[in-house]
Amino acid sequence: MSSPSLAGRDDGPAIPILFQYGFRFFFLFSGVAAVGLLAAWLGVLATGEWPQHAAGASAWHAHEMLFGMVVAAVAGFLLTAVPSWTGTKAVAGAPLMALAALWMAGRVAVFPWAGVPEPVAAAIDIAFLPGLGVALARPLVAAGKWRNSAFLILLGLLTTANLLIHLEWLGLLDGGAEAGFALGLGIVLMMVTVIGGRILPAFTRNGLGRAGLGVRSWPLVERATLVLTLALIPATMAAPESVVTGLIALAAAVAHTARLAGWQGWKAWRSPILWILHVGYLWVPVALLLRGLHALADVPAAVGTHALTVGAFATLILAVMSRASLGHTGRPLAVSRLTVAAYVLLTVAAVARTLSPMLPVEWVWAALQWSGYGWVAAFTLYLAAYAPVLLSPRVDGRPG
Repeated sequence: MSSPSLAGRDDGPAIPILFQYGFRFFFLFSGVAAVGLLAAWLGVLATGEWPQHAAGASAWHAHEMLFGMVVAAVAGFLLTAVPSWTGTKAVAGAPLMALAALWMAGRVAVFPWAGVPEPVAAAIDIAFLPGLGVALARPLVAAGKWRNSAFLILLGLLTTANLLIHLEWLGLLDGGAEAGFALGLGIVLMMVTVIGGRILPAFTRNGLGRAGLGVRSWPLVERATLVLTLALIPATMAAPESVVTGLIALAAAVAHTARLAGWQGWKAWRSPILWILHVGYLWVPVALLLRGLHALADVPAAVGTHALTVGAFATLILAVMSRASLGHTGRPLAVSRLTVAAYVLLTVAAVARTLSPMLPVEWVWAALQWSGYGWVAAFTLYLAAYAPVLLSPRVDGRPG
């Protein structure tokens, strides 16, 4: 994703910087959502205040972190990667503004204090992912990139997950939210698995130069990782606490560990922009191990869930957004001390949130608070470092 493409070229009227390329708006507002939504959640936990008419507080929190923050980062990545994959022009200008407006409208509609009727909120919120799919389908189909078109299927499944959640909130489907969250988390994990398999070995090999010659991927391990991760989705939806699901999760953890070992991330310890990618991906087998132990032993479900979401998803989002924002604005791929501090704070937050359910009762609230503070501080530092980058033209004078 660090290579310029035809994406930013536009022969029409001048387009505001923020809407010249998908990563600019969505990487910026993924960070804004990370700070704002988590700060709001900390406020709910501290005060206990919650509108009576709204969906459950925990369900809203989980929904917005997944379909607000994470989906924004996914949108920014795909809107930036697809032009590079296809050699086509990126979504920019009015179409990108429309997508941005849809995402923003969804956040407002679902906000519990906004008072938007649930049928209206559901329609607005659900519309974004299909809109994103339509925007991405045209260049993928036109370029004949059928391998990359699998992301359209994943976006469709994410839309289904969101629909299931809203159907329960509308009182139309018992168990819809549980199934929707299981499907949504599984699809994002599948995206991480596919994208991670492309970018981590390539970035590590390129970043290490001659020292990266040993970085490798094994076809058998790759196939096993993809198949087991995919199989875990229906297993988790159908029987999340069954022995079979636990065994699939443990097998997937082993496959992801073997895959990560081949990428030799320990060689990248001098390069923060590389080691944070490996730290983020390391959380994947850790989360799968904990998920397996939940099904087979007495490990709380929240432990594996937050290892996956705060550990893997958030860390990889921060890693990719900070790297791609530099590369696609013509800047050197070297992060500042501010960004390294954000990496460290988010890692501490992930450890604290993951371990909190297993701590002594008197320590749990403090762990939750400090995890939240670490998260907010990490993404605040990200915004401080990258808002100027995302709101400024490319330093090399090229479009985009």
